[in-house]
Amino acid sequence: MQTEKLGIDGAFAFTPPVYRDDRGLFTSPFQDAAFTESIGRPLFPVRDVSHNISARGVLRGIHYTTTPPGRAKYVYCPYGTVQDYLVDLRVGSPTFGRWETTELSGDNCRALYLPVGVGHAFLSLKDDSMVVYLMSEGYVRENECAVSPLDPALGLPFPKDCVPVQSERDLSAPTLAEAEERGLLPEYEICKKAEDRLWL
Repeated sequence: MQTEKLGIDGAFAFTPPVYRDDRGLFTSPFQDAAFTESIGRPLFPVRDVSHNISARGVLRGIHYTTTPPGRAKYVYCPYGTVQDYLVDLRVGSPTFGRWETTELSGDNCRALYLPVGVGHAFLSLKDDSMVVYLMSEGYVRENECAVSPLDPALGLPFPKDCVPVQSERDLSAPTLAEAEERGLLPEYEICKKAEDRLWL
């Protein structure tokens, strides 16, 4: 398992070996030993496993959870291809406002660890792309928030020929600056404390 510390504080990418033959492939997108060595502790207790399936051109996010309670996530794409985006939304973080992007697919089987307070978005590059989430907390609708992925100040890169398909909630999401001004973003220190409590 290859591990990579990303440019967002606390975020990591994991790329497992993929074994292919004439039947297909086998891989393990989560491996406890590699995760524990990188993060310094095992995966958080998983409270929710979810997935979505998206047509080509669907843009989901930037989503995050109010903190507290916050949600840490482990994300991968077992089928199809997505361009994935992480954005540090934690006010006071040394990497606040920074983003990272990487391709997740059923071919590379790469996975991402998102600490509490890091926003997540992806653009589906193929029909029927599936994204799977292992999460530290269950879904509570009123705790789920969004920042616009099309915020020009963020400048997330998207293919020039793509007209993204978004939900009404994502279309009306505030920019990063608007969300910060309205007090909607999580505080870095509160996120760190919420994350520490996951292992209690």
